[in-house]
Amino acid sequence: MTAGSGNKDFSKAERIKIHQPDANKADRLNPNNRIYVRAVHGVWTQLRRRMGWIAMAFFLLLPWLPWGDRQAVWFNLAEQKFHIFGLTIWPQDLTLLAAVFMIAAFGLFFITTYLGRVWCGYTCPQTVWTFIFIWFEEKIEGARNKRIKLDQMPWSFNKIWRKTAKHSVWLLISWVTAMTFVSYFVPTTELYQDFFSLNAGGGIYFWVMFFTLATYGNAGWMREIMCLHMCPYARFQSAMFDKNTYIVGYDAARGETRGPRSRKADPKALGLGDCIDCDLCVQVCPTGIDIRNGLQYECINCGACIDACDQTMDRMGYQQGLISYTTENKLEGKQEKVLRPKLLGYGAILIIMILLLSYATASIAPMRVDIIRDRNTLYRINVDGLIENTYTLKILNKTEQAHVHYFEVSGLTNYQWIGPQQVSSKGGEILVLPVSIEVDPVDLNRSITKMTIKVLTEIDGEQVVVEQETRFFSQ
Repeated sequence: MTAGSGNKDFSKAERIKIHQPDANKADRLNPNNRIYVRAVHGVWTQLRRRMGWIAMAFFLLLPWLPWGDRQAVWFNLAEQKFHIFGLTIWPQDLTLLAAVFMIAAFGLFFITTYLGRVWCGYTCPQTVWTFIFIWFEEKIEGARNKRIKLDQMPWSFNKIWRKTAKHSVWLLISWVTAMTFVSYFVPTTELYQDFFSLNAGGGIYFWVMFFTLATYGNAGWMREIMCLHMCPYARFQSAMFDKNTYIVGYDAARGETRGPRSRKADPKALGLGDCIDCDLCVQVCPTGIDIRNGLQYECINCGACIDACDQTMDRMGYQQGLISYTTENKLEGKQEKVLRPKLLGYGAILIIMILLLSYATASIAPMRVDIIRDRNTLYRINVDGLIENTYTLKILNKTEQAHVHYFEVSGLTNYQWIGPQQVSSKGGEILVLPVSIEVDPVDLNRSITKMTIKVLTEIDGEQVVVEQETRFFSQ
């Protein structure tokens, strides 16, 4: 998913102009300021490509996966419930989503401390979509050097049709991305039917258009600008790095002094290191940096420069690994430490939070009961001289099946239940039920009595009891 390569060699000045744009120019998107990523093949590029396609396929196919009478993953904002396979999360359970986000954050901290910015280089949506766009760009406009030439040429039929085809493909990919994203919130089949029949609401068309343009702009035009100037992760990642974090590093002790030479020449006799100064590591970098200048926050740990350098080392007959995944301690000849307090701390917190989330998820009650007292009258004495309290029961059926509910009261003696003794609710229904409880004053020894209303429901052959405490007021 990287862009193409070519045969023409550019001068040193031309390479600097292409890869290190003039920061004083206002037009950042001028073709002369663009980064033209060169194609590269190798272990890390192949790994990144496969992970990107897997992530893309997962994203595109997941909304089409059925689960009963609905899709497997559906964030139903209209009814305020999230369906994730067999789990339904209601607003009352949103703390679980907060816990998921916290786990994701600490997982990112742990991975970053250990392996650097591999999230950015291999699985970040910005990276995945950018490399997909670059791949199509190469297929339509040609290899890197051909793209540079094309942008420098005056407008012609060849340039117009290639640019039109490229941007059309980009927009098509962006539209598919937008439709897929929206289908996580709107049932997929309903979305496509209504969209093409022009029966969808205005909000649907707005969000599809918004995400289409956002994807097209981010992956097609902004690319490294998002990583360098807009993504906050690039700015605070240094807080998680230490000298034992795996980074893409250049072995300066082995590579310097750099310089060109023939394959048969002895670099030691010439006073040179293994780096032949071919600049391929710069040309394949999606953010346009020179890794030989040391660790830089712009580096996304994608490993493209490693593959390019290893290919050059193979051609020259040198040992691979001049650029590699390594640590600062290793580059300085010091001992590496894999297990260190920061990494162990992140790992411990991550494991604890995962266990707590698993327990909380397994403990989600299939029913929820809320009791609301009549706020206008604490109690009243009816014609039979009994003390009466009025309540409103809200029963939330969190399951997707219909159930029958029965009621019991504990904490009161000789009470009378005024209202239905059993009710049924549909899956996902919130049932509102007004009831009254009557008690003879003789059976009450205080003005406020604690009581509990129990809702009994049989689910999958087991009786589930959900209870809620409230108060019974008397004179």
